[in-house]
Amino acid sequence: MTSIDLNADLGETVDGVPTADDEAMFAVISSANIACGAHAGDAESMREAADRAERFGVAVGAHPSFPDTANFGRVDVRMPADELTATVAQQLAALDAAGAVIRYVKPHGALYHAVSRRTEDARAVASAVAIASERLGRALPILGMDGAIVDAAAEAGLPFVREAFLDRGYLADGTLVPRSAPGALLDDPDAVAARAVLLVDDGIVETVDGERIAMDAASLCLHGDSPSAVAMARAVRSVLDDAGVTVHAPW
Repeated sequence: MTSIDLNADLGETVDGVPTADDEAMFAVISSANIACGAHAGDAESMREAADRAERFGVAVGAHPSFPDTANFGRVDVRMPADELTATVAQQLAALDAAGAVIRYVKPHGALYHAVSRRTEDARAVASAVAIASERLGRALPILGMDGAIVDAAAEAGLPFVREAFLDRGYLADGTLVPRSAPGALLDDPDAVAARAVLLVDDGIVETVDGERIAMDAASLCLHGDSPSAVAMARAVRSVLDDAGVTVHAPW
């Protein structure tokens, strides 16, 4: 039977105010990427996320960011490698201290793209994940897209898991449409559900120009802070369940 992971970015409170309906999202996903305080979230939101994960049987992933709450972690920041390693390691430690059982790590926002483009950032993040892995006694996989992080994870002895985005537009080269450009965000539950089926059945995603490109992904992502996030997540889960696809965390 075919299986796929369905992940979402959650626990992203800003000044204590949630940006998503975490309770509803946890009910339909299999993995949750939890903000660790650098772009959003705090100790209380991390504890709440850990509790929800246990209650719903959802795997927890750490969602570290550049230290940039002002821009929600979506602006590129150039940091010395040792400082980047330190801040990511601190974020993972904070999530662990909140009681979460961390199963994987997925960088957030600008950091997600930086580790794909820049070898030094990829190695810095992989080093932080390796530090956390040693402390926890288990190798934490890194979740992301192709790029420098793939080799950096391998060099650090860490598994790498590829994901695809259900609610983001793609360019012909397999990268995401910049958030400032037309077609960057998808919000139609039916269209997003159809994309999920195409990815699971055929390993294909349609770009903003209508081209179909190959995409091998073991996990599918939805952003919890999108206005239609819950409707999209429910539509995706429904269509996958109807197709006999098992939604299951691989960690």
